[in-house]
Amino acid sequence: MTDQPALIPEEFRIAPKFKVDGKVEGVFRTASPDDFQTTAAESLELTFEGVPGDRHAGFTRKSGGREPWYERGTEMCNERQVSILAVDELCEVARRMEIDDLKSEWIGGNILVSAIANLTRVPPRTRLVFEGGTVIRVDGDNAPCRFAGAAIAANYPDREGLDLLFPKVARGLRGLVGYVEKPGVIKPGETVTAHIPEQWIYPRT
Repeated sequence: MTDQPALIPEEFRIAPKFKVDGKVEGVFRTASPDDFQTTAAESLELTFEGVPGDRHAGFTRKSGGREPWYERGTEMCNERQVSILAVDELCEVARRMEIDDLKSEWIGGNILVSAIANLTRVPPRTRLVFEGGTVIRVDGDNAPCRFAGAAIAANYPDREGLDLLFPKVARGLRGLVGYVEKPGVIKPGETVTAHIPEQWIYPRT
């Protein structure tokens, strides 16, 4: 063992940080902690616990199927306080599912944005800075699940299999989850700036 830093291989390329602006098209919240689907609101208050009264609010949460490294129900940090979706990605998922519409409310979205290309692929550690001063730190993409698919299917009772189809076609288009770094109020029409951090692929040695 030495104190010398590891040599960076030539293939270890670093992409510089940059910013991209988008727009808040809508904000949504659940009526109670028992609700999965959200409803449109005139504004969205965010505290350090997330959206007060929302299903996913809280400093901590219980682990589930997304965290197989923990026993189910283990209390852990809540990095999934807020769900952020993109207009263009919802449209693409609807096209792939061959349905007329896919509303962010149906799949529990809290914030709907436009003009940030490939939103779901925005990397972890990105800071979403809203015009009013609120800041959300991105944890990562939100993997599509059958539970959300069932909510979509309920709006198309004449179609079978939509609950299973959604997880298949929505991967990479389901939006982001994040936590509140700086509390505040978000309103439709606001500008949101994604501060993309330096990025790199950690190579196998």
